[in-house]
Order: sequence, then structure tokens, then C-alpha cells
Amino acid sequence: MAPNWFASTDPGDLFVIRNVGNLIPPHRQSASTLGDASELAAVEFAIQNLYVSDIIICGHSDCGAMDAIANGNDLKDSPHLESWLRNGHNSLKKLGLGESLDLSLSRVNQLSQLNALQQIENLKTYPLVANKLRENKVRLHAWWFDIAKADIYRFDERAHKFVLIVN
Repeated sequence: MAPNWFASTDPGDLFVIRNVGNLIPPHRQSASTLGDASELAAVEFAIQNLYVSDIIICGHSDCGAMDAIANGNDLKDSPHLESWLRNGHNSLKKLGLGESLDLSLSRVNQLSQLNALQQIENLKTYPLVANKLRENKVRLHAWWFDIAKADIYRFDERAHKFVLIVN
């Protein structure tokens, strides 16, 4: 997904962090690997140096990482990927407990939506983010893209579901 394309922005307007599964490890795990430290470093840079005020976690339909997590794909030949995708297991646990935002979606897409929300919760565990939230200097958002329909949804907390963003 290319955020500049669907957000109708110019290069440099967005600070984008992309990774497999759109995962942000919770703070307690933040320094366990270079990958985890890299995510935190990018968040720190965005907030402290670029004064980013809106952080958007994006998920999308038919996500390969969510498929691997949902279906327990054998990743023994990809140990780093297997380790990284463990950061999506809390989302899978919620799905396994019957949480879903839209039962009409496939299991993978249900997981993708829950995962976007879980990453918001993970971001809140970082002291810098928590402080900026308390000071109303940062806002967190979850978006989800239906690739087949080319539709963009945002999470509406009051409705407790992803709602279509209409231009």
C-alpha cells in the first residue's frame, strides 16, 4: 500500500513506517530486537523531531502477514519472520475469543481489522506516546483498506466499527 496515493498527498507530506503486518511491539518488548528498536526509533523521531500530531495505523484486506498468523503457517525456514509475527498473536487471541468488528469479512480480514486496533493499544504503552496523548499533542487512528473495492475505512470508536471514509 502506498499511503501517498490514497491520501492524495505529495512526497514528504507523510512520515511512513512500513513493516510486515503493520506491527508495533508493546513497550515491554521494545528493545528485544533491532526490528523492535527500529519501530520505536521511528515513532520517537516522528513525534519529537517532526512534531507529528496524528499517527495512523493502517491495515488492509488479504494481508499476507495476517494470513500467516491466522492460519499458523509453517515459518520454520523464516525464523526472523516467525519471531516478528508473534507480535500479532494478541490480535489472534482476541479473534479466537470471538471478537470481531465485521462478521461478514473473512477470518483473515477480521484479524487484520483487530490487528490495527491492537497496534493502537501497543503504541499507547510507550511513555512518549502516552505523555503526548495526555497533553493532547498526539491523536491515534486506525484505518483499514479493502483492496478489492479500493475503499478506505476509519475506526469509529462510538460505533465500534470501521466506517467508510467518503471523499
